[in-house]
Amino acid sequence: MNEADALATFGALSNVTRLRILKHLVRSGGNGLTAGEISNEVEATPSRASFHLAEMTKTGLLISERQSREIFYRVDFKSIGDMVHYLIHDCCEGNKTVQSCCNPNDNC
Repeated sequence: MNEADALATFGALSNVTRLRILKHLVRSGGNGLTAGEISNEVEATPSRASFHLAEMTKTGLLISERQSREIFYRVDFKSIGDMVHYLIHDCCEGNKTVQSCCNPNDNC
């Protein structure tokens, strides 16, 4: 991941609805959900949810797949891993203090 991709990815998450979408899709696993299901879960109007889903798909956080007349969205777990890797290893240069703080049971 390069700096431009990282900025786009982090920017795609800098919204409460998008963060809720990501959290919900991660919890739902790899099968994905329709835009309508996601809209209901994150309490967003269908048009608002579709806008956010499109932006998240454009940055690579989500994968969309048409099945018949519905579009299913799922998290691209590799993209999430790339984002975390970039933050810890490229941005923070593998700083051991930052890495140790990734464990919520540790005190930093």
